[in-house]
Amino acid sequence: MAASSLSTFSSLSLRTPSRFSPFQSQPHHTFFIPKPIQTPFYLLLNPTKFDPIKPNSTTAETTFFDNTDPEEISTYDPPERPEDFIEPASFDDGPMESEEEIAKAYEELYGAAYSGETFLGNDIYAMDSKVKKTTAFGKTKKEKAKDGFDERVVQVRRVTKVVKGGKQLHFRAVVVVGDKKGQVGVGVGKAKEVIAAVQKSAVNARRNLITVPMTKYLTFPHRSEGDFGAARVMLRPAAPGTGVIAGGAVRIVLEMAGVENALGKQLGSNNALNNARATVVAVQQMRQFSEVAQERGIPMEELWK
Repeated sequence: MAASSLSTFSSLSLRTPSRFSPFQSQPHHTFFIPKPIQTPFYLLLNPTKFDPIKPNSTTAETTFFDNTDPEEISTYDPPERPEDFIEPASFDDGPMESEEEIAKAYEELYGAAYSGETFLGNDIYAMDSKVKKTTAFGKTKKEKAKDGFDERVVQVRRVTKVVKGGKQLHFRAVVVVGDKKGQVGVGVGKAKEVIAAVQKSAVNARRNLITVPMTKYLTFPHRSEGDFGAARVMLRPAAPGTGVIAGGAVRIVLEMAGVENALGKQLGSNNALNNARATVVAVQQMRQFSEVAQERGIPMEELWK
């Protein structure tokens, strides 16, 4: 018995091929011992992180719908309304809004319209040109809005903006509008075309109108100075017949305001836009003698005593 068992074990012994004889015949019965499963080191330290669900575990729940027919059409059964439920009124059932109420709401949301009319008490002027169709070749021609303001182009410059794909070319226009009766405004606008830039700047100028205080001789009541950026402007009143002695943007602003006798000087930068705005700042600092006398509560004759 022992001899037979030894013979059987010898026939099933583990033998590996010789290192120097690759063509040596292999035995028919060879045992393959699998490698043991190695548990990660972090699981050995904290085995609660890895807790697989066993087949017989009670934590895994499975729901079976044996009585449900997949081809059956299901219907939605909404809940019943409560007894004290009151259905809200429809949007169309409310009172009709008047055109004035609609215009007020529109102006409150999007600003004043270009028509020159306001329903909220804003000081608005016509800021857009009217389009008039002509019969010649079916073209359209734009006419300037007749609101009593004249336009003067101070400067048109080409500006470029460097972007990822290259450079974008635009035009910047500086325009001064005024009625030559004491109302003047300076505006600036940029667009890809010169005409569009001038129109934008004219609209911007009409939104920034100011009143220029003047005497009966169409000059300033007193001297003033204004700064804007690096520009500095000095304004002085002049005797009748002197005319407007100024240059650049200062002269255009004074002429559009209706000033006929004045002295102006640019003391800082030569930038046209900054000089025009510095002129506006200097004009805003001026006050009439009647306003000062009224604030002090004294007659105008006592101002020179």
